[in-house]
Amino acid sequence: MKYIVIGLGDYGYVLAEELAAVGHEVIGVDSKSAHIESIKEKLAAAFVMDATDEMALAALPLHDVDAVIVAIGENFGASVRITALLKQMKVEHIFARANDDVHRSVMQAFNIEKILSPEADAAHNMVERIEFGYDIETFRVDKNHIVAKFNVPEKLVGYSVPQLHITEEFGLKLLATIRGRVQKNAMGINYTERNVLVEIPEDFALQTDDQLVIFGKYADFRRFWNSI
Repeated sequence: MKYIVIGLGDYGYVLAEELAAVGHEVIGVDSKSAHIESIKEKLAAAFVMDATDEMALAALPLHDVDAVIVAIGENFGASVRITALLKQMKVEHIFARANDDVHRSVMQAFNIEKILSPEADAAHNMVERIEFGYDIETFRVDKNHIVAKFNVPEKLVGYSVPQLHITEEFGLKLLATIRGRVQKNAMGINYTERNVLVEIPEDFALQTDDQLVIFGKYADFRRFWNSI
């Protein structure tokens, strides 16, 4: 897929770099030549440009990419103007970063496809990892709901899935279990191959290296986690 990332500060740089690393075609745009110099070899193209300038912005292949990402966070005025220009130019897929509630409200008024809140997401993730432990990964679906993936606690080893009562007692939904199996590669080195089970037999007994993937309300997941 093809993306234009406007704003190559700390967040935009990592975003563009990671998108390119997994095979996407990325065009980077920033008003600072130092930012462009540090990343240009990793991207399909990179331009030193003031994207708040309508004529300069229009020179980009805005309608030939899958999405334009406005990664600017600190410069509120630049972020808003660029997003407004993109809407005016009828760019269909716009993702934009929002630093706070006011910034988010303005972006919502533009009715863009996706609003990015990296600082808030990072803070939520850190709180959840501190609260639940570092062997758990969480993804916020919205303000109240999360998907959590975690290693089966020792206390639950040997239990079958129905014995967990996660739906009846906690209102959670088990999306999948992940079972690891130790294999040897061609060099005789052990590695773990993980298989995802979405349809889980009732007599499926949890093992030490299993993982669970659960969806539900954050408050309900806290109750479940505190019970184990």
